[in-house]
Order: sequence, then structure tokens, then C-alpha cells
Amino acid sequence: MRIGPTSPTGNVSRPGKTETARKSGTASASPPTSDAASIMGVPEAELTPNVQRALLSLMGEVDQLRKETERLRGRVRELESLADHDVMLPVLNRRAFLREVSRALALAERHNAPSALVYFDLNGFKAINDDYGHAAGDAALHHVANLLTAHVRETDAVGRLGGDEFAVVLTLTGADGAESKARELAERVSTTPFDYAGRKLTVGTAWGCQPLMAGHKAEDIMASADAAMYACKQSQKSEQDEKRRQA
Repeated sequence: MRIGPTSPTGNVSRPGKTETARKSGTASASPPTSDAASIMGVPEAELTPNVQRALLSLMGEVDQLRKETERLRGRVRELESLADHDVMLPVLNRRAFLREVSRALALAERHNAPSALVYFDLNGFKAINDDYGHAAGDAALHHVANLLTAHVRETDAVGRLGGDEFAVVLTLTGADGAESKARELAERVSTTPFDYAGRKLTVGTAWGCQPLMAGHKAEDIMASADAAMYACKQSQKSEQDEKRRQA
């Protein structure tokens, strides 16, 4: 049997109250390991000056990488926007516009939501180029692009298909509403002049409208709208020839 140390008198020595209290106080004053402060997972006790300098340097590099990543993301968004837009005008290029047509067709197929495509071709554009130069023709294109984008909804899409041809996707718009909006846009283009070198110039437009129906391809819809536009242009030409004969 184990016994404690004995006193000089031979009695067993027992810890005193003062010693017991001191030991008890020492034990209760020690904080649990889980409560130790830390920075980036490093306990406070290990944060020597060298470690602190290393951590500050690391934190600075992380912050710099975060800023660089955000800058690159912004650049990617900018490049994506440039890839989708016409090289000269504030509208979509043909590739991006066809994508919008496909999206509207998917919407029609999934939710039976009506949309329509309007195809525009400018009248008198060649005469402006011939009479006043290509800078005047560029001004005419900007004028038409700005008019179209200013008078459609944010949910609609405007694109340049090439040369003096434009198109608009009118989302969630039935056939009658699309015909009415197409007529309004064509009238606005034809009656709103633009300034060039101190002159007031105007261009006319022929247009064709085609509903976006489920089960059709974007290129087929474009071809149908183009055919309707060409029929409109021929009708306009016949009317002009008739007026000249009567004059």
C-alpha cells in the first residue's frame, strides 16, 4: 500500500489547505487550448515577428490576386460584349442576333410564348453613299441603329445582318402586334431625318415580319422574314413607278 511521505515525527504528511488551494487555482487559471487566439489558423503563441511578417506578405498577395482575378473577369465580359456586337454600330452582329432568335424560338417551344422577327432593308442608302460619300452612309447606319434601339423594349433584340440590313426580335409579341410595331418602326425611320455636313438626309425602309413558331430553325425564320421584306420592297418600287408614270 502506497502512503505519503512522513513527517520527522513519523506521522504521515498531508497537503495543507494553502497548498491545495494554490494547486486548484493554478489549474483553473489555465485557459483551454480551443480558446487560444489565432490568425489565419496560426495560434497567437506562434505569431513571432517573422511569422507575422510572412502572414502579412501572404495576405497582401492574396488581396492582389483577388483584384487581378476581378480585373480579368471584367476583361472577359468586355471581350464577350465586343464579340457579340457589330464592329461599327451599337447593335448585335449577325452571329449574336441569330442566337437571340434561337432563344426566342426555344421560349415559344417550351412555353408557347409568341415572338416575332422583323427584317429591315434601307431604301436610298446607296444614293446617300454615291452622292455624299461613305461617311454619310455610316452616319445613316448609325441613325437607323439608334432609332431602332431607342424604340424597342429592353427584352427585344436589335441586330445588323450585313450592309444596310437590320432585324429586330420582338419577344412575347403576337403576329398582329409585331406587324403594328414593324410598321411604326419603319415609319419612324423614314420620317426622321439625320444631320450630315449641314444637310438633313433621310432613308426609307422596306420590312418583312415573321412569327417565331416552335419547330422552326432560326435560319428558316430569317429566310422567311427576308422574303417578306423583299416582297415589300417590290411593292414599294411598283408604287413609285406608278406615281412617276402618272406624273
